[in-house]
Amino acid sequence: MLTDGDRIRNLLAEYCALVDAGDLDGVGRLMADATLHTLDGTEIARGAEGVTALYRGLVKLHEDGTPRTQHLVSNVHIGDPSPSGEVEVRSVFVVLQAVEGLPLQPVITGRYVDCVAPVGIGGWKFVRRAFGPGLTGDLSHHMEPI
Repeated sequence: MLTDGDRIRNLLAEYCALVDAGDLDGVGRLMADATLHTLDGTEIARGAEGVTALYRGLVKLHEDGTPRTQHLVSNVHIGDPSPSGEVEVRSVFVVLQAVEGLPLQPVITGRYVDCVAPVGIGGWKFVRRAFGPGLTGDLSHHMEPI
């Protein structure tokens, strides 16, 4: 039987799977009830359409329709629920990428600070994601210039 912690970690994994598949509409649907922020609190997208537009403007998709990445999320810390049931989840990410002419390599690391909320029976959804880069490598094949 899955715990709430398992379900929350699955939510984080679903985000990674959607991005790696190049399903940017799916990322938007996953974040439909969320706002995205930088770590300093600047809002950068809201709702499904806003999130999809943000990702379409940032993520380079290659001939196979994917960004040729593998997103890894680790060091997941799940906080205690607030009175409303929302939970803060902190984690770190590493993005690996392999493209024609370049070996598999890490291209960026960073942090996520998510707020998730229960929905339905046993479900969880994103309500807020703050994220920011840590170490970066060659992002020229992964992200459009900002």
